[in-house]
Amino acid sequence: MSKLGKDLIAGMNEAVAYMEGRPTRGTRVHVFATPDVKKIRKTLKMSQSEFARTFCIPLNTVQNWEQGLRRPDAPAAAYLRVIARHPKTVRNVVAQ
Repeated sequence: MSKLGKDLIAGMNEAVAYMEGRPTRGTRVHVFATPDVKKIRKTLKMSQSEFARTFCIPLNTVQNWEQGLRRPDAPAAAYLRVIARHPKTVRNVVAQ
């Protein structure tokens, strides 16, 4: 097999590994736990619109997260974890 053929196969194997969340050559895969947005919201006894408005998150974003259409990215996941642990503090900070 030619070098090009070997490189193509290696590249496809790396792509599959990446999509499966496995580390590839020289690549670090960062996996973070996705917060359960609906659980956080229900614990705070808020509607979707109230949660979105209170924490300055677009309503359709909250809906997409809860329906599993989208996942929070790393910064949003961190923000949601802070909301879950310190909702009153976050509410006070974002209301200023």
